Amino acid sequence: MASRTVTRADLCEAVYQKVGLSRTESAELVERVLAEISDCLVTGESVKLSSFGSFVVRSKGERIGRNPKTGEEVPISPRRVMVFKPSNILKQKINETLTGDGHGD
Repeated sequence: MASRTVTRADLCEAVYQKVGLSRTESAELVERVLAEISDCLVTGESVKLSSFGSFVVRSKGERIGRNPKTGEEVPISPRRVMVFKPSNILKQKINETLTGDGHGD
């Protein structure tokens, strides 16, 4: 399976091709959707996209880590991290492509 990164430009082109908006309108739509998702996550809200998955912000407390080269203990400061939890539907689609049971959309 070839590894490829989908870019904003790819998303804009897909909207342009499949929805029929102009390229400018497609780019604006993609930017607005990404900005809304980002803004929600920054404020600590979760974002759930049905049949796709959820983006959740979690808080991690301070802990002690270790420098792998020197073995020296180093404090890791508290921080917030974003995690993505795929929906069961998305997990099933991904696994179907491995077993060849996919519908070849």
